[in-house]
Amino acid sequence: MAKTMRNARFLFFPRYLTAQPLGFKGNSRLLETLAFEEVRVNNEKPYTSTALVLHGLLGSGRNWRSFSRNLASSLENSSSADWRMVLVDMRNHGRSADIKGLEPPHDLENAARDLANLVKSQGWAWPDVVIGHSMGGKVALQFAKSCARGDYGESATLPKQLWVLDSIPGEVNPEESDGEVEKVLQTLQSLPSSFPSRKWLVDHMIKLGFTKPLSEWIGSNLKRSGDHETWAFDLQGAVDMFNSYREKSYWSLLENPPNGLQIAIVRAENSDRWSPHVVQRLESLGSKTRNESEGKVSVHVLPNSGHWVHVDNPKGLLEIVAPNIISIP
Repeated sequence: MAKTMRNARFLFFPRYLTAQPLGFKGNSRLLETLAFEEVRVNNEKPYTSTALVLHGLLGSGRNWRSFSRNLASSLENSSSADWRMVLVDMRNHGRSADIKGLEPPHDLENAARDLANLVKSQGWAWPDVVIGHSMGGKVALQFAKSCARGDYGESATLPKQLWVLDSIPGEVNPEESDGEVEKVLQTLQSLPSSFPSRKWLVDHMIKLGFTKPLSEWIGSNLKRSGDHETWAFDLQGAVDMFNSYREKSYWSLLENPPNGLQIAIVRAENSDRWSPHVVQRLESLGSKTRNESEGKVSVHVLPNSGHWVHVDNPKGLLEIVAPNIISIP
């Protein structure tokens, strides 16, 4: 059993590699599932609602601990539900990077299927809410799309709400991007697989022309291996996932959301990810009148924030997300 970490009133339950029967008829093979940790305000009574929290490219679930604590606290104080936040390390990232059973192709479809396999292997109820940042936002959209068309079996139920945080829902045109992500990935691929220290890597990235905040964030994704530091992610697998992120489009899901699903898009005011025509198309969908047989799409703008919404303006993000989750029927 993993050691329980306590922080104030919050309880953290790290979960590492698990291997349990899927429970499918005629299928007895063991399934290796994603690493995750749970954030709850109070463990004295059982939780009644669950939100999955998905990080972005090269990140991990721990990036969202602080925001998840605050969200759980806000929901605890303002609703009758007892919420659990499940912070997932997606395939090739964080502690899931060491899991050998998550086979390629490393694309959004399999990243979303990993979530379904995690739910099934743990015997959980299907999540009420899925929150995804950047690449995680598109994984959330794929998860909902696959649930709606029955890819995960009859037991699967749609989440009631998706939060897609500063994630372009359509194909990403390289000509409309500043190329920063591509440059970072190309640079990381050119580096050795281990480093003498985090400081060495940060200083090296700064010398290559990257900003200090970006360089420090890249340096935070290291883990100790003997007397050296190495990546806490599988770089090639992450590159494959990024390529899938750029190629996939979920405009059709936004144009025809399934009944019972609320999709909330948050666009950071100062984010450089959004082209004018994408913003216009998104706002048009957000203002569209829909009948009772359709789901809903809403668009929110987070002021005073760039792409890193949970760092640039976590209070503002909380003020957008928490009241809307509380209002779920």
